[in-house]
Amino acid sequence: MSPGALRVAVVGGGPGGLYTAALLARQGHAVELWERGAPDDTFGFGVVLSDETLGGIERADTLVHAALSAEFVRWDDVDVVHRGRLLTSGGHGFAAIGRRRLLEILHERCAGLGVRLRVRAEAPDVRALAASYDLVVAADGVHSAIREAGAAHFRPTVTSGRCRYIWLAADFAFEAFRFEIAETEHGVVQLHAYPYARPSPDHRPSSRPSGPQSQLGASTVIVEMREEVWRAAGLDLCDEDESAARCAKIFSEALRGRPLRGNRSAWTRFRTVVNERWSHGNVALLGDAAHTAHFSIGSGTKLAVEDALALAEAVAGAEGDVPAALAAYETARRPAVASTQRAAAASRHWFEEIAGYVGQPARQFAFNLLTRSRRVTHANLRLRDERFTRAVEREFGCPQEGPEQRTTPPMFTPLRLRGLTLRNRIVVSPMDMYSAEEGVPGDFHLVHLGARALGGAGLVMTEMVCVSAEGRITPGCTGLYTREQAAAWQRITDFVHTSAPGTALGVQLGHAGRKGSTRVMWEGMDEPLPEGNWPLVAASDLPYRPGVSARPRALAHADLAALRSQFADAAARAADCGFDLLELHCAHGYLLSGFLSPLTNHRTDAYGGSLENRLRFPLEVFDAVRAVWPADRPMTVRLSATDWAPGGTSPEESVEIAAAFAAHGADAIDVSTGQVVADEAPEYGRSYQTPYADRIRGALGVPVIAVGAISSWDDVNSLLLAGRADLCALGRPHLYDPHWTLHAAAEQSYEGPAAPWPAPYRAGSRPPPTGRG
Repeated sequence: MSPGALRVAVVGGGPGGLYTAALLARQGHAVELWERGAPDDTFGFGVVLSDETLGGIERADTLVHAALSAEFVRWDDVDVVHRGRLLTSGGHGFAAIGRRRLLEILHERCAGLGVRLRVRAEAPDVRALAASYDLVVAADGVHSAIREAGAAHFRPTVTSGRCRYIWLAADFAFEAFRFEIAETEHGVVQLHAYPYARPSPDHRPSSRPSGPQSQLGASTVIVEMREEVWRAAGLDLCDEDESAARCAKIFSEALRGRPLRGNRSAWTRFRTVVNERWSHGNVALLGDAAHTAHFSIGSGTKLAVEDALALAEAVAGAEGDVPAALAAYETARRPAVASTQRAAAASRHWFEEIAGYVGQPARQFAFNLLTRSRRVTHANLRLRDERFTRAVEREFGCPQEGPEQRTTPPMFTPLRLRGLTLRNRIVVSPMDMYSAEEGVPGDFHLVHLGARALGGAGLVMTEMVCVSAEGRITPGCTGLYTREQAAAWQRITDFVHTSAPGTALGVQLGHAGRKGSTRVMWEGMDEPLPEGNWPLVAASDLPYRPGVSARPRALAHADLAALRSQFADAAARAADCGFDLLELHCAHGYLLSGFLSPLTNHRTDAYGGSLENRLRFPLEVFDAVRAVWPADRPMTVRLSATDWAPGGTSPEESVEIAAAFAAHGADAIDVSTGQVVADEAPEYGRSYQTPYADRIRGALGVPVIAVGAISSWDDVNSLLLAGRADLCALGRPHLYDPHWTLHAAAEQSYEGPAAPWPAPYRAGSRPPPTGRG
């Protein structure tokens, strides 16, 4: 060993372990690797690496990069087969190689660098390794024994998906990545396939399939379906050969009658691995031992190889300080891995719910598939394949306008709800301003809502307007329970309709319930008032934050009748004020939401227990409001589609709740989540609430408003074109930029009736120059 060299033990001979060993040996460290299988003993068939990963490999080791480049099969197209119709989208840029060949290349590189390879050998206990080596790398896979031995420190969470899948292979090369669905008597079955070995040079693609794999190439074929479909089809009773034969029969047309083969293939559910920590002492987790990402975004080997690159770089930079190296490795990799896992979770969820999408038109289905992980977006797909994307836009109904016949972006197409036509699909979310006095909106509200109305959104929503003084969240909340409040609101609606014609103004009515009588947000969100509190009421006498929040009084039947009247009176005032749309707030743990959730409704009368009973009072309120709200003006309902807590409202129940409101006359469902109980555990991320809106829309066909961390016009266009939402509500982006919609139009070179600049502002409809070129 050279001075400063580390003694390194690597456990696991997959691509991540082997590449880590090679990179560290290349730095001069003494590396030993244990692999309990044979060198070519591997599961699966082909693996996919991105251009980004290959660039990292090239920078780190040109020999490995050259060997891989000589073997890779590359393709640009994705073929989507939907009900017999083939659609192709280009520009995607994939590269794949046989897993066995990849391992051979890495074995050869390790041997050439002096790595001591212990194949067909069990690694010593991790404690013995940690005591004998300076660095131990656990690359021992999704079932990592090292991770489980240190579970108290690594704190892993392993969750299983709702689908069963099997890795198989076809002994010919598909021309591109192929995705296909089969609608069987048992349910939807999907195929994911891609080539990983080229046909031999003398093979003619038009010839009949015959001959060995070396002539025809090879493809990975993954067959996947929901667990209940798998069982109903009897595949749970099939061995490897039977499973391969059954799958080949289901997709016989795609395979052109050719068989599928396995390689120790078994039906399994995907296991998502997340660890709170990736290192302990001198032991580091890497690859699937540390994290997994669903195969549908092709990231398992990619992530492991990128882990190896990051770990080697961290070791080189730490100059022998192993704890510092492992800290740097984790700091560098965690953000990228978390982003990939979020995308993979979105993709996995899409495939789990694919039965809800197969009824879409073919092009919309293909677009939805391609954008499922949120990494590929409308703008990105247009760069990859403008022709395909424009065809999707035409089917959606995007007109061509202007002298240059530019296609109107999806977000600037109109939507009709009853007698109201929204000129575009952008909604300014209801946002509490906590700036009213005695429930009266003042100049602040005029400027706040007026500015957003001038900013181009199709619909601007008020904050939650309370139906009584006791229904306020804070002393700064607005109301519609006095004539003075109504007069102040009419001043605002008059301004919007006069100064921003074409902008619709919506009012959101609600009652805080057990979440009322608190301080304004910047003085302590959900903290009780230090003085001047008012009594709280709720479905049940459960405080929002036990030990902190006041205990509400459970509503009696007489109280319910009074509340219905308060909502109806406020709605009548809203109609007189000239609001264009009314939304009933049944989300976020406020009064009506408190009836819907089993976590907050413990009643034993006709208003508690079953979902039908829990719906009873919110529906009574809705009917009372609808009865006084003008028939030609739309009503929407805001729901929390999940409580993010065990035992709370489930996504399945949220569909039933939405269906009930739609049956009573709701024109659209505004789909939010959470804020029902204080101990919730939301899964935050970009557009994280949109799958719930998507589910309701797909199940019911009712228009939905998607909300939650939607921040770019590209995301809006993507959600609309994919059929996951009809309107998109944005809050914080409109706080950052009141003219968000107009600026989105300018950035997309859109000039048209869906985003008119107010006459005094037209000079600012293009960004001013920032300096000399």
